[in-house]
Amino acid sequence: MNKTLLSLFIIAIAAVSCKKEQNPFQISKQHIGLLTDSTQVKDLKAIYSNDSIVRQTNQGAFMRANYDIEIYDKTGNELLVLSPKRMLDSLSTIETVKILDSRFKTEKGISTASTFADIKNNYKISSIQNTLKNVVVFVNEINAFFTIDKEELPAELRFDINAKIEAIQIPDKAKIKYFMIGW
Repeated sequence: MNKTLLSLFIIAIAAVSCKKEQNPFQISKQHIGLLTDSTQVKDLKAIYSNDSIVRQTNQGAFMRANYDIEIYDKTGNELLVLSPKRMLDSLSTIETVKILDSRFKTEKGISTASTFADIKNNYKISSIQNTLKNVVVFVNEINAFFTIDKEELPAELRFDINAKIEAIQIPDKAKIKYFMIGW
């Protein structure tokens, strides 16, 4: 009887010690830290219990399709901006997550401190979109799009919003402004 209890105890300790703890700054296709593609708005207080959650409650929030939820760390640094699928619905899941803090990294080490060269050397670029002030680089492999300020581009590409921008035209040292994961 004692051998059976001792064996069960050892197995239980081994199982608990083998459990891998989730990195709160790891990004993959289905999660960003402790936030997953099925997390509901009502669960955010538990997930970010040590951080500050700021919800847009001003009248301007009602003029947009969604309202944003901003996450700040204890020192006041903005970490993430979350956009729920349905406005003002605590059961809604998160549709997009804007990553602002460089501690958040993809499994291949890409963060807001990375450059365009880091993106193209680690992921297959699905497409590039030219906008008024930015270039948006899409990576379907991780449901992400990386925003690069047009100030990082050669002068001839900065002001033409109709120009088709190719990866070869973006300097390797171009910095990531922010990036988003969409679910």
